[in-house]
Amino acid sequence: MPVNCSKCSRPIALTDIVASNAGRLSHRDCQEPNTLTPEERVLVFVYCAGHVVEWCPICDISYRYTDLAAEVVGGNRTNMCPRCHRELTEAVRAHLFNCAMLPSEVQVRAQEVRQAALRVVKESQQARDRSELLLREAEAHLFERQRALRVAMSRRAAS
Repeated sequence: MPVNCSKCSRPIALTDIVASNAGRLSHRDCQEPNTLTPEERVLVFVYCAGHVVEWCPICDISYRYTDLAAEVVGGNRTNMCPRCHRELTEAVRAHLFNCAMLPSEVQVRAQEVRQAALRVVKESQQARDRSELLLREAEAHLFERQRALRVAMSRRAAS
């Protein structure tokens, strides 16, 4: 079972940007949990502004970051193909982690941060899975003890 956001109660996906507050995980932005972080946007603008960052597989067109579309009215989606409106955020993030224009130190640090976030989400999911298993085992044990008590009480009442 997935871990739920402590703010919006929706499940946290492995690709979502997360925050931790007092040991509780939440989306960094509950409206757009998968959007680029401000730090990622800065890196894309500084190091990737002069070259293609994404290719839309539907339209077969390559785009620079500044060419990507965003919903202007009533929406929070960004990093979309301007023609078909396919969400390209994860592909932009993947480009950022692999871009040869980024200094290697920045690239390594960005990857370390992302891996740490993935590890926290996975460990939270594993802990939740373990706690649910223990709860089910305790409930089964309680049910068995209640059944045994009912049997003992019925035997006592019969004698």
